[in-house]
Amino acid sequence: MFDSLSTRLTGIFATLTKRGALSEADVDTALREIRVALLEADVALPVVRTFVAAVKEKAIGQQVVKSISPGQMVVKIVHDHLQETLGMEQSPLNFNAVPPVVILMAGLQGSGKTTSAGKIALRLKNTQKKKVLLASTDIYRPAAQQQLEILGKQAGVETLPIIEGEKPLKITERALTTARLQGFDVLIIDTAGRLHIDDTLMDEIKSIHALAKPTETLLVADAMTGQDAVNVATNFSQALPLTGIVLTRIDSDARGGAALSMRSITGCPIKFLGVSEKLDGLEDFHPSRIADRILGMGDIVSLVERASANIDQAEAEKMAAKLQKGKFDLEDLASQFKQMKKLGSMSSLIGMIPGMGAMKDKLNSNDAEKSMRRSEAIISSMTPFERRNPKILNASRKRRIAGGAGVEVQEINRLLKQHEQMALMMKKMGGMSKKQLLRGGMPQGLLK
Repeated sequence: MFDSLSTRLTGIFATLTKRGALSEADVDTALREIRVALLEADVALPVVRTFVAAVKEKAIGQQVVKSISPGQMVVKIVHDHLQETLGMEQSPLNFNAVPPVVILMAGLQGSGKTTSAGKIALRLKNTQKKKVLLASTDIYRPAAQQQLEILGKQAGVETLPIIEGEKPLKITERALTTARLQGFDVLIIDTAGRLHIDDTLMDEIKSIHALAKPTETLLVADAMTGQDAVNVATNFSQALPLTGIVLTRIDSDARGGAALSMRSITGCPIKFLGVSEKLDGLEDFHPSRIADRILGMGDIVSLVERASANIDQAEAEKMAAKLQKGKFDLEDLASQFKQMKKLGSMSSLIGMIPGMGAMKDKLNSNDAEKSMRRSEAIISSMTPFERRNPKILNASRKRRIAGGAGVEVQEINRLLKQHEQMALMMKKMGGMSKKQLLRGGMPQGLLK
């Protein structure tokens, strides 16, 4: 998300920061380009106008003209206003209520409400040890209640038993009673998707809200909504007292305008980002980190958090022990690939490294990912004995492996050479402590 906006803004600021002094005309030109960049990123026009006006007010003042580096000062002003537009602080879920704390999920049809309900339940169970109950009041979409039931099983979270023919308000009432009697900490109510013009369903969700009295009312919105984000935000904020926003499918949208628009229109904090279809594909929304990412400053904190959450510590310890003995075979290499894939796409990882955002296109992360997939296919086509003893791979074995992996023999030779170089390096690292080894990463040459 924000890839196109980030590319445009970093280009504008690169020109600004090269100049020793800035005239008012220079700032006006930059602001016009920023305005176009925001509109191209699908940020709503009223939000763009407010943003540019606020930046201009400070950017043409004495604060910039008299600063040591005027260009950098303009970058700082834009960064601060981006953060202000996105929300100054990260906003966690509010649990300051008598259990069960009720979370109501609202949004358009197809926005990802049901999946988001499952993701939030899994997160609360794993990170805060909450006892969560999931309940679906969506009796209109075929198998909607069954979908939530399946997600609940996958997350290891209980779901309200389905009673055929039961109406939404009765389901809500039964969910509240069940959650109270069985000592649940949190009740997540997944409502039916509704359209802007569907007054009947909008009235229904108002009734559910009045009955459930939720502590959190979350609007789930598709990041690819674009300019329609304003209509979505306006309709739901008028119908319900929203407390937060969950943006889904951000991995499919390079523009990111919906995030800026919805936060500005509703005044509600964005609480979560849906980063993939997987149940664990949910991230907290940190305005300052997102502002850094948009301006190409990276997001190393989120990168470290992602690594801590996804990398198997036991596997890392096991690898460290092997490396201390100077051992590193092709099974270990395959294990490293799996660990890296858990962190997300190469392009998203590169964007989190400070100073690397502008180089994303040059580094061609797509080629790196294809190379990794081919290497995995090659290793998977070997026998366990061959993976542990790559030196036995003669011409006939290589031809067999190439046929199984669908690659040329030359690619197998290249992978073996890279592995040999890595094994040599790992051997040299043998004298390092486990702590030092665990801090290490995969050599860049591997993905060339």
